[in-house]
Amino acid sequence: MAVVCNPSALSSCAGAITSSTPPSKLCCSKLQEQKTCLCQYTKNPKLKKFLASPNAKKVVTTCGVVVKC
Repeated sequence: MAVVCNPSALSSCAGAITSSTPPSKLCCSKLQEQKTCLCQYTKNPKLKKFLASPNAKKVVTTCGVVVKC
């Protein structure tokens, strides 16, 4: 089944990305679900500033999601 790219699906990760709180299980599962879309999201100027942050990289690593753009 194809994933529908929906950046708002990652709203459960907002707290972990904007602060230093650890990501929730829901956040990690949504990241796994949306990982094929993450490169597309980094090309969006409105989303890039969040996804390029050190905390976002930490969240992705903590969740074990490998992103290859």
